[in-house]
Amino acid sequence: MKTRILPVNSIDDNTLWNDLKIGDEKSFSLLFERYYSDLVSYGNSLSPYAEKVQDCVQDVFTDIWLYRNSLQGSVVVKAYLLSSVRKRIARLYERDHIFRKTASTDAVEFLLEFAVDNELLDDDYATKEKVIHLNKLLNELPPRQKEALYLRYHQGLNVEQIAEMLDINYQSANNLLHRALLTLRKEWKGSLTIITILFSSTF
Repeated sequence: MKTRILPVNSIDDNTLWNDLKIGDEKSFSLLFERYYSDLVSYGNSLSPYAEKVQDCVQDVFTDIWLYRNSLQGSVVVKAYLLSSVRKRIARLYERDHIFRKTASTDAVEFLLEFAVDNELLDDDYATKEKVIHLNKLLNELPPRQKEALYLRYHQGLNVEQIAEMLDINYQSANNLLHRALLTLRKEWKGSLTIITILFSSTF
């Protein structure tokens, strides 16, 4: 009887996580390959120092491997990795005295400017104008609201995971999303479903 070898993309995060916990190097490598780009992209939204961001991401994975025996067994892997990168960058800022105190991740500010994908501008003029206007509204939101939207619509995290990442309670995270969407609804007359298109196409 032949053993079926599952395609790499079909192996779920929890399986890879639990396998790396018991020392499986291949599972560790697959998680690294699966999330490295996303983590660097998110890190670059929190710091203008690209090389240091890459170091932070690599340090997160190094710690995961070194301390694999003490890792939690039940985690949402993507949320855990994003949160770890955020905390690592906060500690980097503290170490480099970029700001005075970072006991939590509150002082880390979301820096990313949303950009419209060229493909979305190839339609008729009205659509182009609407997308440009929405993009402008998104970039005028407060940094915390922008980050909450990014985590919700681009990274696919739920409100509870966003709250944990931003070191706030569930209601505060929900309020960030609600206020951001309320502002967009007030200032922009189009359907907000285009937000998901923007977030999935512009990073």
